[in-house]
Amino acid sequence: MRGLACVLMFQTHCYDAWLAPELRKSKFFMYSQLGGTLPAPLFLFLAGISFALVTGKLREKGLAPGAIARTTVRRGAEIFALGLLLRLQEYLIAWGWASWSDLFRVDILNTIGASMMLMGIVCWIVSRTARGNVSGWALAGTACLVALGISLATPPLWTTWRPDWLPWPLETYVNGVHNLGEPQAWLFPIFPWSAFAFAGLAVGFVLQSEYIRQHESPAFLLPAVAGGVLMEGARWLDSRPLTLYAKYDFWHTSPNFLLIRVGLLLMILSACYAWCRWGLAQWGFSPMIQLGQTSLLVYWVHIELVYGRFSILAKHAQSIRGASVGLFTIFLMMLGLSVARTTLKRRGGEMLGWVRPTAST
Repeated sequence: MRGLACVLMFQTHCYDAWLAPELRKSKFFMYSQLGGTLPAPLFLFLAGISFALVTGKLREKGLAPGAIARTTVRRGAEIFALGLLLRLQEYLIAWGWASWSDLFRVDILNTIGASMMLMGIVCWIVSRTARGNVSGWALAGTACLVALGISLATPPLWTTWRPDWLPWPLETYVNGVHNLGEPQAWLFPIFPWSAFAFAGLAVGFVLQSEYIRQHESPAFLLPAVAGGVLMEGARWLDSRPLTLYAKYDFWHTSPNFLLIRVGLLLMILSACYAWCRWGLAQWGFSPMIQLGQTSLLVYWVHIELVYGRFSILAKHAQSIRGASVGLFTIFLMMLGLSVARTTLKRRGGEMLGWVRPTAST
């Protein structure tokens, strides 16, 4: 799934950065950007699943809730710090024409890190309340409630209940206001984006249940069914004349649109399981799986090669064909970088394995 998110991210960023202004009004660009609504939810959703799996392993080792919280919150803080470091790197590379306010822009890494810290705190509170004897289902249920709460609170926090009494570098983490006076749809504030991480957290705990472990293959069809039901239910709710909010924006803050995307993520989860279990991923080398193993690295590097000073093509000056060639080039470059990274990591591990016996001898 991370590999799919990487490919969708590449095409979104490449066409957005390189297409000429007149082509940005075309249907081709519209569908390209529509596909761009998936990478961020995918990354956050998978961060939640991974968080649940790590938390489950730590619980099996008998670690206390406090120790688990320290480990997971620390990891979230590291990701958050990487997000700040990326902002600083881009600012320094673009020295002279980048605005200082870009240092405080809320990007996807910042939100993943913040979401992981929030998930660690929520899991710790639930475990402490149950005196450490808490089931995965209880944690999953709590994660669902938090995700629902975030989605329901998003519309007013973007409009009528905006915390504009906060300094904008803090308010922007709530609603993406940045320094522009109103929330920006191209940023990734906690509301609503962290809801995808908590949805993934709930799914991750469910996947670790005894039933799923005993019936793995048929059980992985259930997310597709649940996703379809969730999507249709959200569409039905959106068609009702009753609304809870003074201002309603379906594409940016609507809980119904968030539910539709969560449903789609569940369907993608089932499809990816089938692909990896029975599909072409079993035939040998899989570019998607490879990219997914180094998603943070290829995200970091491709940003500079697409949007930054080192862009491989002139920005906002390309035809669809030219931008597509650039996209394919970026894909090959990032795939090569990913292979190089995993190869060096594997060889480093092998060399360490050779050194250790010698050292002990």
